[in-house]
Amino acid sequence: MFSLGIKDIIDIFLVAVILYYVYRVMKVSGTIKIFGGIIAFILLWIFVSRILDMQLLGSMMDKLVNVGVIILVILFQDDIRRFLGEVGSHKSWKRFTNYFKANKTEDSEVPKFVMPIVYACKNMSQSKTGALIVIKQELPLVKYEMTGELINADVESRLIETIFYKGTPLHDGAIIIADGKITSAGCILPVSHAPNIPRELGLRHRSAMGITQETDAIAVIVSEERGEISFAKNGKISRNISTQGLERLLSINKNK
Repeated sequence: MFSLGIKDIIDIFLVAVILYYVYRVMKVSGTIKIFGGIIAFILLWIFVSRILDMQLLGSMMDKLVNVGVIILVILFQDDIRRFLGEVGSHKSWKRFTNYFKANKTEDSEVPKFVMPIVYACKNMSQSKTGALIVIKQELPLVKYEMTGELINADVESRLIETIFYKGTPLHDGAIIIADGKITSAGCILPVSHAPNIPRELGLRHRSAMGITQETDAIAVIVSEERGEISFAKNGKISRNISTQGLERLLSINKNK
């Protein structure tokens, strides 16, 4: 007779949590169809080897599973790295530790770098100056910072506008802000190849989607053609947002 104990419930719950995280990572990276194929193969493998007890076919599928794990690790090494990074530095852990801290007033404060970014984006939007600003969250961005010129300067609106002014050597790349400083400018970012990107979005928007897919960073984009301000997070873009909306998004997604 089939019985379901507390250990079985915990087992099912943990498997569901792992599958959910895998699903979320693959959805963001645009490989959700592969996730569906993997789940279908696993269900078929269980059905053949466990329920039907087909030993020959089951052993063949066992070998495929063993080799398939290695292949998946090679193909999705970036997604796996991001997944492990999220698990190791997930904001829920910080919320748990902050619960025991006596002073909780800091969380309500708006970081000093927010308003300079907002003012700079407002001015660049009016002048239709293209810009791409990446803001570090939990995961490090050192390898992307090294692709540009190291600056390590305070975040000031005029400095941001100067960097992205047409004709300057660094205006085509991205600037990266980490720990309240502009760490580098002219940075090269990974480009998203998601099939659902609108055709009118250019390289800056695709780069913003790419960096926010591979890391937990957020990005602000100013369109050179339309002058609209966009905000990227988790590989998704919110377009044509106001300066008030940008201030709110930067405030609630601040790097704590």
